[in-house]
Amino acid sequence: MKRNRKRTALILLIGLVLVSSFCAMKRAYSRQASSHSVEQNIEQNMGQEEKKIALTFDDGPHPYYTEQLLDGLKERGVVVTFFVTGEHAELHPDIIERMSEEGHLIGNHTYSHMQLTGRNRDEFKEELIKTNEIITGITGQEVIFVRPPYGAWDKNFEEELNMFPVLWTVDPLDWSSTNAARITDKIVSKTEENDIILMHDYYKTSVTAALDAIDKLQEEGYTFVTVDEILFD
Repeated sequence: MKRNRKRTALILLIGLVLVSSFCAMKRAYSRQASSHSVEQNIEQNMGQEEKKIALTFDDGPHPYYTEQLLDGLKERGVVVTFFVTGEHAELHPDIIERMSEEGHLIGNHTYSHMQLTGRNRDEFKEELIKTNEIITGITGQEVIFVRPPYGAWDKNFEEELNMFPVLWTVDPLDWSSTNAARITDKIVSKTEENDIILMHDYYKTSVTAALDAIDKLQEEGYTFVTVDEILFD
């Protein structure tokens, strides 16, 4: 009888040890699986960095279309870069002020949309200086970036004026078409990470196309930034 009791007790003891070992192994496996899952999530998040692009607008501000564009950008939480002409900035200082207040970057596009040639260097430089003074007088901010009309530039201005040229990598030729859908398709199909897109806020179709392109590119995971983030990050 005593032997049976001892045997039963021994069997129970062995069972408890086995159960305890199993539970410990299960907890260890659970911790390992959880740790592996965290590592996977970190790796996935690291692989999902922001895809930055910059949308830029030349020639404005326009008294109606630029306001319409600003409304659409604000609604979407998007910032862009405006390269304004001095003559239009003088005419519409309230729009320049709004651009600045809403976080957009404002650059120089000369006073009268002058193209630099071999004969007008001094006049071109004077237009840059005059436009800088107009913009700074409205916003209180120093102007560092310039979009030279037609891309013509003299690198000596960079040291003389402490200004940096900003060209582009995607040009949908929005100024030459009244088909907003076609412009949108060109932007979306050609744009890749770190691209700088050239547009103009002086045409109704350009504004429509730009806002449609923003919606489509945001769906593809792109984040819109000002050109300084593309150039210097």
